[in-house]
Amino acid sequence: MATTVSDSSDDADRYRAAQVGLTRLLVRDVRGLRRLILPSRLRESVPDWLAAMNTIVGQYARTSAALAADFYDAQREAAGVPSPFTVPVADPPSDEQTEASLRWATKDLWPRDPDEATPAQLQPMDVRLAQAEKKAEQVAQKLVTDTGRGTVREAVRQDRQATAWARAAARGACAFCKLLAARGAVYKRDTADFRAHDGCHCGVVPVFKGQRFELSDHAKEWERIYREFAAPHSGDQLRLFRRALAEHDSNPLPGSN
Repeated sequence: MATTVSDSSDDADRYRAAQVGLTRLLVRDVRGLRRLILPSRLRESVPDWLAAMNTIVGQYARTSAALAADFYDAQREAAGVPSPFTVPVADPPSDEQTEASLRWATKDLWPRDPDEATPAQLQPMDVRLAQAEKKAEQVAQKLVTDTGRGTVREAVRQDRQATAWARAAARGACAFCKLLAARGAVYKRDTADFRAHDGCHCGVVPVFKGQRFELSDHAKEWERIYREFAAPHSGDQLRLFRRALAEHDSNPLPGSN
């Protein structure tokens, strides 16, 4: 008898909660490193901060990947898949990738000629520091969470018993995430792309041979809202979907996803 898997099963919800909890610890540690940036010595202090951030991101990314591997194994067992499989745990982001993302987050800290500076770069230093810290938290979170998501996606790609994957979004997710989650298990084994924004906590739910995927009640509601208010309007669907969610979605919007 075929089993049913959903974007909001108990296991999927527990896994997402574990990744959210990991993010909270990550943000705590990122904020603790803020003291390494010395406004009066940016050129000397920012490289030290980058090195420390690289270490933190790498450590948390490995934990995120381990959580994802455990989740995949549990989903595979629940599906009753007979053949053995070793989850290919994703590597943490490279130092170069992490540094490039963090340099983007801190780009407004550096002095600029007033005639060439953006409004953000003309803000007082304490404001620029606060903005850079927030961006760095979001960048680090995405790098870490992407490692977990990448682990599940690559496992689906390599596992002959897997057929597809679905996006699992929280009830308070943004319109973009709800729209993609409402599509269900349309992402086939070789679908590598996972579109995520900073702060996104959407998960990846594997689907195996003999399983039937079923949207959760809240994802069914998003799918209905999309079909009724946005689908017929090509080119303007996301904007109309966002507006329809604000009026008709029973879940909080935008909320923390």
